Amino acid sequence: MHGILKLGVNIDHVATLRQARGVAYPGVLDAARLCVAAGAAGITIHLREDRRHIQDKDLFDLRRELKKTILNLEMANVPEIVAIALKARPDEVCIVPEKRRELTTEGGLDAAGQRTSLAKNCRKLRNAGITVSLFIDPDKKQLDAAVAAGAPCVELHTGTFCNAKGVKAREELNRLIRGARYAHEIGLQVNAGHGINLDNIKSILQIPFLDTLNIGHSIVARAVFVGIREAVREMLSAMAAYSNRK
Repeated sequence: MHGILKLGVNIDHVATLRQARGVAYPGVLDAARLCVAAGAAGITIHLREDRRHIQDKDLFDLRRELKKTILNLEMANVPEIVAIALKARPDEVCIVPEKRRELTTEGGLDAAGQRTSLAKNCRKLRNAGITVSLFIDPDKKQLDAAVAAGAPCVELHTGTFCNAKGVKAREELNRLIRGARYAHEIGLQVNAGHGINLDNIKSILQIPFLDTLNIGHSIVARAVFVGIREAVREMLSAMAAYSNRK
């Protein structure tokens, strides 16, 4: 069934501002409420191993607060965070690669190289009623590995395209288009995210079969000037013309 393209707002960088001064504000719960009021279908957070922004308490507070809104937890494929996810029970988890020194997630998960451990953890999460997605590059080998691991969804890594220019950008966009088509053919729900902003969203909307876009940094950055509710509304307006019937 084809529906409206949904927006999941990643509020990690609201927590980044809070953690920079070690104070109680800005609050991630307040940010989540405003995003939902503006029309976001979901809230995304990344509980990193180094806890650089989102904290455990944020996850559990959001889980209690968000009764009718999808809570999507980005997480590394490690026992500590899997155990926390099983306790918190977000609606969805997206398993991502994670390095301590990176500024943000760099590249897609090597699902093919971690298939055994991913299958084990996907099974645990699914048994807890959590929908599992893998954050991967639009590569057939990785998409096949997602199916083999038992993940019903993938989030295509759009960052390489968003950081590219000229001919390279067109090549990367075509790669995303091919990857989305193949993912759809093999029965995966297709989401996308990383680096998406108001300047490149028109190109992102050429990717077929998208269910959800997860967007964070650009929305929080835009909120500095217009407020987070308006920043969410602007992105939703830009997404409104999307048709996944391709």
